[in-house]
Amino acid sequence: MLPIKKGLITPTSKDRIRRSRLYLPGNEPKFHINAGLHKPDGIILDLEDSVHPSEKDSARILVRNALRAVNFYGAEKMVRINQLPLGFEDLKSIVPHNVHVILIPKCESKETVIKVNEVINAVKKEKNIRYDIYLMPIIESALGVVNAYEIATASKNICALTIGLEDYTADIGVQRTEAGLESFYARSVIVNAAKAAGVQAIDSVYSDVGNTEGLYKSCLESKALGFEGKGCIHPRQIKITHKAFAPSPPEIEKAKLIVEAFNEARRKSQSVISIGSKMIDPPVVKRALKILESEKQN
Repeated sequence: MLPIKKGLITPTSKDRIRRSRLYLPGNEPKFHINAGLHKPDGIILDLEDSVHPSEKDSARILVRNALRAVNFYGAEKMVRINQLPLGFEDLKSIVPHNVHVILIPKCESKETVIKVNEVINAVKKEKNIRYDIYLMPIIESALGVVNAYEIATASKNICALTIGLEDYTADIGVQRTEAGLESFYARSVIVNAAKAAGVQAIDSVYSDVGNTEGLYKSCLESKALGFEGKGCIHPRQIKITHKAFAPSPPEIEKAKLIVEAFNEARRKSQSVISIGSKMIDPPVVKRALKILESEKQN
């Protein structure tokens, strides 16, 4: 086991910005070393689909070492575990080693989330771990879409809900297309369930790495639907994803006006906030603050 390098234990939060999350095969340390230099918001060390069944044990060791010793330059450290029950072994191996977020693949019910949390809490208690470890269930089937809200509300440490479109489209028996009409309903359900639960909605990956224009368009469509980020499968996708999810100049100006009006009302002890003839309620202020936070990060 590699020693923990100083300065690599970085904090995270439930509502931090997650525009991009870069998938890396858990059994390929050559990809881990420099991944943080590309400045993704999160790095996913994958133990599931990208790792051959015969290499699961060695991949756990490599992921554990990466969590302890690789500098990801502030990126949130995520791990996608295997489907249960194999995922339980993943959790026992990685939870003690400074992971921020656990991605739960092919999640179809709240019971899966509860079982994952039971193992996490048991390991945290055994190892005296006091920091929060967040969950990001991945919806990848018709049943998962039907149960999206109960999954999103299954635990207070869920930070986001995301969708995996390759498996979802296979499950409903259709081809995934560039236009995405076949997944419009499911993606809308994921956004609505996430927002109702008070967590983030994160879209699936865009699989055509060479099509940068297609990626940018896809990100803008995701943003318009209410998603707050997107998966990335290659470092070249990160900057484009950040650009697409960045607030526009009109959004920034409007957000500044809203926050200024809010601060002015608070200084005057006024309970009613307005800009011109429009009333401003707390959710609008919250969104404005988030837009300005996103602007700083961009």
